[in-house]
Amino acid sequence: MGILILGLAIFFAVHSVSIVKRDYRDRVVAQIGEGPWKGIYSLISLAGFALILWGYGMAGQTPVLLYVPPLWLRYVAIVLLVPVFPLLIAAYLPSRLGVAARHPMLLATKLWALAHLMANGMLADVLLFGAFLAWAVADRIAVKRRAPAVVKVAPRSIANDVIVVVAGIALYVAFLLWLHAWLFGVAPLG
Repeated sequence: MGILILGLAIFFAVHSVSIVKRDYRDRVVAQIGEGPWKGIYSLISLAGFALILWGYGMAGQTPVLLYVPPLWLRYVAIVLLVPVFPLLIAAYLPSRLGVAARHPMLLATKLWALAHLMANGMLADVLLFGAFLAWAVADRIAVKRRAPAVVKVAPRSIANDVIVVVAGIALYVAFLLWLHAWLFGVAPLG
C-alpha cells in the first residue's frame, strides 16, 4: 500500500503546483522555459503514475475491504461513465461540449473517480479513486479563483461536436465491452 500512496503523492504533488503555488510555476517556466518545465513535469508525473500502477497491483494481492457497494450502484456507475470519454476528447478538440463543461478534463476525472468509488469498496480503490476525486475538486476550485488563461484554439465547429460525441461514445463502448477487462482484468458488465 505504501508504494501506491507514494505514487499518488508524487503524481499529485506535481499536478498540484498550479493549485498551491501558481506564481512558483510561472517563475520556474520564466527561468528555464516552457519545454524544460514540461519535460520535468512529464518525467515526475510518469514516475508517480508508474508507482501508482505498481502499488495498485500489489495492493490487489492483499485486498482490504472497506465497504460492499450494493449491486445496483454498479449500474449507476456505468451510466455515470457515459460522458467521460466525450469530455476527455472535448478537452483537446474545440467543441461546444468543451465550452459548456468549462473544464472538461476535470469534469471527466470527477465523474470517472466518483463512478469507481460507487462500484468498488476496497482500500486501494478508495485511495486511488478518492485521491483523483479530491484532486479534481481542489483543482476546479483553484481554477475558478484564477484569472482565466488566454489560450489560442481552433474555432469550434459542428464537425468537432460530432467527433467529440461519436468518438467518445465509441471509446466508452469499447472500454465497457472489451478494453477495461483486457487492460485491468475487470469486466464492468460482469
